[in-house]
Parts: sequence; structure tokens; C-alpha cells
Amino acid sequence: MVYRRTQQVVKRLAARRSAILAAAREAAADGGMGAVQIAPVASRADVAAGTVYRYFPSKSELISELIAEVSRDELAAIRRAADAAPGPSSALAAAVTTVAVHVLSNRKLAWGILAEPVDVDVSASRLASRRAISGEIASRIEAAVRAGHLPAQDTGLAATALLGALHEALVGPLAPDGLDDPVRMRDAVQTVTLLALRAVGVMDARARGLVVQAVLPARMLPQV
Repeated sequence: MVYRRTQQVVKRLAARRSAILAAAREAAADGGMGAVQIAPVASRADVAAGTVYRYFPSKSELISELIAEVSRDELAAIRRAADAAPGPSSALAAAVTTVAVHVLSNRKLAWGILAEPVDVDVSASRLASRRAISGEIASRIEAAVRAGHLPAQDTGLAATALLGALHEALVGPLAPDGLDDPVRMRDAVQTVTLLALRAVGVMDARARGLVVQAVLPARMLPQV
């Protein structure tokens, strides 16, 4: 007889997997990717180390799935914010602002997802994450171009450039100190969003209006 998992067993297995990933996320948020080790994660999740290996056979698979999960959450938040905007230009502003808010909500985790050196190969997961978010921003630029709000341009290249600028400015080695302060965080989000809108061709006065509209609701987003 073929064994079939009951719905209750499936739910229990899924809940345990989620608990392990949540523990890995907490570890990365507290101490960076270097803190994502099997034994400490198992302890946080209140399971045995062997249980972690049953779900994630290696540390690279655990970290890769953590990167994928955080990125899926960020992408969903970007889409929610952009879809709620009243027009394509506002949607672009909301998307850019959401990226900035998520980065600043937990800079240590964001740096871990993006580029923190780790002793296992997670490059494929990192690349997939960046491609997905860059693709979403590109689709918002393209929609604004089609609507006649922006000049024609290489939307994929523009989106990649914007995403790189956001990450470098807010979480890279050159990012300013003190961005944990709510006032400075708000100013930083406004600055990078305005920069992004100007870069793709939004006129300054219009860009400033879109920034004000986008930043206020973005501050209500949950932390990563």
C-alpha cells in the first residue's frame, strides 16, 4: 500500500519548515548571514539539528531558500503598493519607495540577502532575487512609458540601474550612518525615490508630488 500523508501531517511538516525559515531570518536579522548556522537555527526553531537537515540538506540550501523567501515577501509588498496606486507614475513611485522602506527596515538582513560574504555558494538565489525585483520595477517603468508619462527608454536597463542605486545608497558600504532614526529614514526614502523618478524622466515638480504621495503610505508597511 502506498503511504499518503494526511492533510494534518502535511500542515505539520509545512509549519515546521516555516518555523526553521523564520528562525533563520531572525538569526540573519540579528547577526547577518554569518549567524545562519544549522545548530543555532535549530535551537531558535526548537527542533533538533537533524530536523533542519531533513528540510534543508545543506547550509547553502537553507540560506538560498531564506533569500528566496525574503525576496518573495518583498516582491509581494512592491506589487501591493504599486497596484494600489492611482496611476502608472504613482505605481512606479510606490514600487521604488517600497524597495527603499524594506531595505531600511532591516539593513543587516538586507545586506545579508544582497551581498554579505558567506562561506557557501548562494549566488543563484541572489541573482534570481535581483532579477525578480528588477523585472517588477521595469514593468512599472514600461507602463508609465506606454501611458505617455515617461520618455521611451530601455526599461530593463533603467530598472537595473535604479535598483543598484537604491541598494548602494541605503545598505552598501557607502550608505550614510544614522538611517535607523525615523526622520533620517524618511528623508532617505524621499531622496532616493525622487532621484529614481528624475532619472527615468519625470519632471521635477511632478516627481516631488509623487514622492510625497508614495512615502506616506509606505511608512505603514510591515518590516521585512
